[in-house]
Amino acid sequence: MTAAVLTRHLSKTYGEGETAVQALKDVSIEIPRGEFVVLLGASGSGKTTFLNLVGALESPTSGSVEADGQNLEGLDDDEKTTYRLNSVGFIFQLYNLVPTLTALENVQLIAELTGSDAKERSQNVLDEVGLTDRRDYFPGQLSGGQQQRVSIARGLVKNPPLLLADEPTGALDVETGVQILSLLRDTVKGGERSVLTVTHNTDIARIAHRVLELRDGEIVNVRTNHDPAAPATVTW
Repeated sequence: MTAAVLTRHLSKTYGEGETAVQALKDVSIEIPRGEFVVLLGASGSGKTTFLNLVGALESPTSGSVEADGQNLEGLDDDEKTTYRLNSVGFIFQLYNLVPTLTALENVQLIAELTGSDAKERSQNVLDEVGLTDRRDYFPGQLSGGQQQRVSIARGLVKNPPLLLADEPTGALDVETGVQILSLLRDTVKGGERSVLTVTHNTDIARIAHRVLELRDGEIVNVRTNHDPAAPATVTW
């Protein structure tokens, strides 16, 4: 089976000369399909940079990334756009919802780019994330947790094989954060989707199938949880 993500000697440097900062250093890792994976590390450890390279939001300084069976290095700008559209769902700490659109319209905006039956698919995915009765609410009428659920629905409506989440619970209270983590982990059921979640919270790592610990741009530890903890046990 093709790996969800495969990197070889992946490095990323920002700036030049004396001001250069090496955000990632020679990272080689294989992430299997169908796992909930946590990228763990302190601020500045390279977690978000890794996520951005996998999502083709940035290009590496050296090395390569393969995701969903595609070598991203060989893609031109149009092909990268197609990859981001069809293969990757993005979820951010800041929900990035359009304030003048309802929850349904925010999701439908993405659905319309990825096939027919956009409204029906959008309604179905909002049902999936527990927002059946909030479809016609605007972001300003929703709680933080509900807005994050809309963001997740927007990422899922494309039915992507890879879901990338950057600190998705960072702005949420504990109870709501646990609900979001549980929802994200449930999306990998069936083994066809992989979720990569960035966090600095070591407790969240206990619920993952696999944990990649980064420090100063390097992966310093990889561990597998054969019996992941329940999201309800997470504290922060």
